[in-house]
Amino acid sequence: MKILLVDDSKTMRNIQKSVLAQLGHTNIEEACDGQDALSKVKAYGPDLLLVDWNMPIMDGLTFVKAFRQDDKTTPIIMVTTEAEKSRVIEAIKAGVNNYVVKPFTPDLLSQRIQETLAKCTAA
Repeated sequence: MKILLVDDSKTMRNIQKSVLAQLGHTNIEEACDGQDALSKVKAYGPDLLLVDWNMPIMDGLTFVKAFRQDDKTTPIIMVTTEAEKSRVIEAIKAGVNNYVVKPFTPDLLSQRIQETLAKCTAA
């Protein structure tokens, strides 16, 4: 499975990569902001995207809206410090399939990935 990690924090990308590796996912592309992600996503063709909300240049929500114009089906999980219910609803309306609030445990991230893929496979 190909996963695109979009986060401006190299440390956070490394943490997520480590968790994904524990889950057996090693085909991972990284992007440092939404603009970078948009430039990579077509060529890479990910099966799952993990996207941070707060990033410079282009934030995660703007990226999700732009990505969803061309791709309605690839699962997206928002991984962010934004925990307010209104923000979660806003992200879901923009096209996010699931939501993980930082800081998270490896188990929680694993659970969200499995839930999201199961939902999207069933749909």
